[in-house]
Amino acid sequence: MGQKGAETRERLLDATQELIESGGYYGAGLNRVIAASGAPRGSLYFHFPEGKDQMVGESVRRAGRTIAGTLGALAESGLPAAEFVVVALRHLGDRLEASDWHKGCPVAAVALETAAANDALQQACSDVYASWEDALRTQLAGRPDADDLAVTILALIEGALLLARTHRSRKPLDSVARQVRALLG
Repeated sequence: MGQKGAETRERLLDATQELIESGGYYGAGLNRVIAASGAPRGSLYFHFPEGKDQMVGESVRRAGRTIAGTLGALAESGLPAAEFVVVALRHLGDRLEASDWHKGCPVAAVALETAAANDALQQACSDVYASWEDALRTQLAGRPDADDLAVTILALIEGALLLARTHRSRKPLDSVARQVRALLG
């Protein structure tokens, strides 16, 4: 694929990600993706011959890698586990607030809307969440409860993002940050 084709594909994925983050799977209709990306309709089917589910799945995985990259960079900073989570919450809160409360978790809406009925999208969401759990587990290495804590902390983060978006307030993120500090000592 040439540079122009790669750029078109990226625009389609960018538009898909924006739309699923603000409106979920059903808010990312193909006509909306085409309009938001400025790509011709034929490009959509050229780059994603399996249709919308392929495009959404790739968008979810791509967004997941972006967040995982942020977590990886934080991990390299050598922060203690509690501070690692607090800084991650701050970063996610900044992202959410800068989007005028539209960009919570790039996976949650798709997971909630499709996991029960769409195996391919359920797997994409599961893979992303597993990678984030791994990043947390790595930060908690050496603790006998690292597996359980990684799942617990991810659930706290996801819940805090949902509540922050719903309330249009950072307060849930701040509350979870305080509790994570207490939980991790």
